[in-house]
Amino acid sequence: LLRIGPKEDFFHCSKCNLCLSLSLQGKHKCIENVSRQDCPICLEDIHTSRVGAHVLPCGHLLHRTCYEDMLKEGYRCPLCMHSALDMTRYWRQLDDEVAQTPMPTEYQNMMVEILCNDCNARSTVQFHLLGMKCKNCDSYNTAQDGRCRLSLEEQ
Repeated sequence: LLRIGPKEDFFHCSKCNLCLSLSLQGKHKCIENVSRQDCPICLEDIHTSRVGAHVLPCGHLLHRTCYEDMLKEGYRCPLCMHSALDMTRYWRQLDDEVAQTPMPTEYQNMMVEILCNDCNARSTVQFHLLGMKCKNCDSYNTAQDGRCRLSLEEQ
C-alpha cells in the first residue's frame, strides 16, 4: 500500500506482511501473509494491485472497490461469513421486526439449533422466518445447524 499513499500515513505489519493505514495500528486482526492471497471477490492479486486494500474486522482483505461492490449485495466476509461491518443498529431493527411478526401457529413452539457466524457460538433458539438471534452476541448472522423440533412442553 505504500505505493498508493504518503509513507507517513501507513505502517508495515510484519505478521500480515502488509502496509496498513495508521488508523489500524493495534486495531486489526492479524492473519499471516494475508496480502499474499488473492481478493476473494475478483480473484486478482491484492499485494501487487494499484487498488487499495480494505481490511475486514475478521482480518481478511478485499480490494477497496470489491468491498464497496460486496456491500451492495450483502454484509458478510466471503471467506469466513463474519459480519464485514458493525451491524448493531440493523440487529436492533430486526429485533423490533421479529417482535412485531408473529409466527404461524404450527411454528410458534419450534426450536432450532443455530451456529453464529460472528462469534461461532452454538445455541438453541426459537425458530423465526425473519432470523434467529445468537444468544451469545445478539447477532442475527446465524445459520441453522440441525433440524427444527418442538419445544419440550409440546412433545
